[in-house]
Amino acid sequence: MNIIEIIEQKRQGRELTGEQIEYFIQGYTKGEIPDYQAAALLMAICLNGMNQEEILAMTMAMANSGETLDLSDISDYVVDKHSTGGVGDKVTLIISPIIASLGVPIAKMSGRGLGITGGTVDKLQSIPAYRTDISIEEFKNNVKEIGISLISQTFDLAPADKKIYALRDSISAVDSIPLIASSIMSKKMAAGANRIVLDVTYGSGAFMKNVSQAKKLAKAMKEIWQGKDKKICCVISKMEQPLGYSVGNTLELIEAVQALHGQMAEDLKEVVITMCIQMLKLADRKESDAQLENEIWEVIHTGKAFHKFVELAQKQGADAAYLYDLNRLEKAPIIVPVLSDEKGWVKALSAEKIGKISIELGAGRKNKEDEIDRRVGILLNKKMGDFVENGECLAYIHASTAEKIDELVEKVKSAYAFSSKEVAKENVIYTIL
Repeated sequence: MNIIEIIEQKRQGRELTGEQIEYFIQGYTKGEIPDYQAAALLMAICLNGMNQEEILAMTMAMANSGETLDLSDISDYVVDKHSTGGVGDKVTLIISPIIASLGVPIAKMSGRGLGITGGTVDKLQSIPAYRTDISIEEFKNNVKEIGISLISQTFDLAPADKKIYALRDSISAVDSIPLIASSIMSKKMAAGANRIVLDVTYGSGAFMKNVSQAKKLAKAMKEIWQGKDKKICCVISKMEQPLGYSVGNTLELIEAVQALHGQMAEDLKEVVITMCIQMLKLADRKESDAQLENEIWEVIHTGKAFHKFVELAQKQGADAAYLYDLNRLEKAPIIVPVLSDEKGWVKALSAEKIGKISIELGAGRKNKEDEIDRRVGILLNKKMGDFVENGECLAYIHASTAEKIDELVEKVKSAYAFSSKEVAKENVIYTIL
């Protein structure tokens, strides 16, 4: 078998066999196929797509490229959650300790930022000394002992996806349904959870730009997740504007901790509560949605959810003092307000533009080897449906340097659009599949 022939076959839009896909995955994982040839094939897939059989073959090949976990000795159900990506999406940091504090085991392997979307691993590493690269044995033991573990993708679990994931980011091949579906589901299969809730996002700040694409992606992932004792739920949500008020790793960690104390933006609250309810349902909880929501708020208001997050952080090496006193977290040296030149109601706030600005600031990666600056980002002060006076603050830019700051201020302003008429705030959740 020849990788050049495989690239040519997919470049011409023809179907790949399971054997060809397995050959590519094994060869790239072992380093026998170089980055430039892998990039060529991924771009051909991005341009020409894959059918469901190809997607399943790629998912299974990536899942089996390394070790796979069996978590059945922990519980009859271990729940996982995944988002297809968004700007300001810190939901995992909030809902995981909530669910764990309600007695449902959470075992989650997360990724770093991809394109304009932030990564859970980058946000977790904003907690000084938090270890995301623990061993598989420690990962399982943490779930057994405290009911939760959030880690980065280890080399032993789906190593093919780890390499492909980083390469996709550097060649602008991130918005492909086959590549997104196989990436997400291979990690889920390898990590051992048997109940999964997927937040499938669409809009300017997501890989899927419209609801029909989001539904297609959700369908592809649901069809992959077949088998005894496996359950899956897909929540379709809008990502037209950033979720919550913060974009940037430390800023989002701070907002997540505040949310665990009950302080949540309305759009963030809607997603958090919806996802939590669906996760509890998959864990065979029979209460009504209203009863489940009451239980969720109880563990938030009593502090159980926050203390579970602290327990997780300590278990994985972090200094919990930073979570108790958020002012101790390192902040960006330059904070500049963005003042509005207009008066009216915010009718649009482009998540895509804000995401791109955050990358310019250093909160995301332009190349897979890039180091990110966890201090920087954007703190929003006004969102869709809010009224703004001329000269009022729209947002704050948190930067490491004053270089290009005036240009960035103008770019943040350009992410906003205004109306002279009142604009109603919209729900974020579109539907549940």
